[in-house]
Amino acid sequence: MSDLEGLTRRLIQKGFNKKQIIGRLIIEYMDYKDIEKERAISLAEAIYEECRKSDATLVTDPFISQILNFEKANITVGKQGVGCRGAGDFFVHKLLGEVSETGNKPYLSPKSLDDAGAIRVSEIKNIFKKPVKGEDLIVVSKMEGIHSRLSDFPFICGFHVTRAALRDLYVKGSKPISIMIDAHLGDDADVGKLFDFMAGVSTISELAGVPITAGSTLRIGGDMVIGNRFVGGIAAIGLAMKNLLARRNIQEGDKILMTEGAGGGTISTTAIYSGHHEVVKETMNIKFLEACEKILNSNYVDEIRAMCDVTNGGLRGDLYEINYEAKCGVTIFEQEVRSLVNPNVLKLLESVGVDYLGVSLDALLIYCSSEIGDQIISDLNEINVKCKEIGYVDNSMDVSMIFEGEEKKNVLPRFRESAYTKIKQEIGEDTPESINFMEKNIERAARQSLNKRKNIIDFIRRETSIF
Repeated sequence: MSDLEGLTRRLIQKGFNKKQIIGRLIIEYMDYKDIEKERAISLAEAIYEECRKSDATLVTDPFISQILNFEKANITVGKQGVGCRGAGDFFVHKLLGEVSETGNKPYLSPKSLDDAGAIRVSEIKNIFKKPVKGEDLIVVSKMEGIHSRLSDFPFICGFHVTRAALRDLYVKGSKPISIMIDAHLGDDADVGKLFDFMAGVSTISELAGVPITAGSTLRIGGDMVIGNRFVGGIAAIGLAMKNLLARRNIQEGDKILMTEGAGGGTISTTAIYSGHHEVVKETMNIKFLEACEKILNSNYVDEIRAMCDVTNGGLRGDLYEINYEAKCGVTIFEQEVRSLVNPNVLKLLESVGVDYLGVSLDALLIYCSSEIGDQIISDLNEINVKCKEIGYVDNSMDVSMIFEGEEKKNVLPRFRESAYTKIKQEIGEDTPESINFMEKNIERAARQSLNKRKNIIDFIRRETSIF
């Protein structure tokens, strides 16, 4: 993948002249496309001209300049670990939750850092300016991004991203009713990649009985990006009645149950890029969805406080986030957790030096009252889903883990999730020494975005009388 626009702007910033930049663009075109050099020259000149004319730093109108420019944190997404499911990522998402907050308060917002968002029908009835029935109904929504390293393996990419989106609806106690697709392909991607991806998506749609209702397919960057990369995401909608199984419901003394896990997109990526392709087969199941269906159709569902999936940053990351939202602590028995990881997956992770507590396992966490724990375990075993009690909720505010030999340790998320590919291991998981400087700059950028939003809202409201 080559971002020609990004490359051109970067070379302009570095002081390269027009001839040098066009020469570089010609090389990029000739590497990716089977075209004559004269055609590559023509395309390169067009790219250069558009980048020069669209330079937002040259805009003199203050209002337009404010819209087009943004407050730079001077910290890259990669350096901060955004999307890497560790402490660096969590920090940014807390700020994103604050920036996303408006006067329209949903039942479960991005600020809660929960698996999905939700809004009660009773909270949206004013949209229709008339009474709405079914006020106990809650609409739950989720957007799940495609695993970035599965671009060249579109079927499994579509399969796992769709399963993950439905997973996050189920754990809130909602039944999925709609799947929507956002697919972006590089200019040089084969059209067959799109069909294979859709086959993966529709496999889960068929197995779970949830229809695909809408979607969008675009090229990445239009004509400005060449290559065959595939990115995008799956959105899903679910419906719940009366209450959600949200993290904030968790109480001291609750039992913590966990189901077996064989992983999804992350484990598939680890397997493929380490040459252990046979382990991909272990991830091809819908046991998580089956377990949730069984629980949601039970007569004890109202006694379950919360459910979560072991994804972001692995168990160590999820427990940290859950504690933050629920204002509690947990004690976990590591040996019980280990026994629930698919043996072939665990063997893979150990062979490539990956800490299994720091990667997505596609396991279900259930927080429930002590009275129903055994019944849940029994019911899930009946449908061939292994489940065990792995710990309990306390008031410590810590994630305490008891290892073999009764050794008890406090566990914290690392700056990034466990490095599950060679390139991730090269980058590392450690917290940068400049973390305080980075966080201050990122907070400044978030504050400036809020100020900008206020200014634009004020401008538009002066021009309209509808809202």
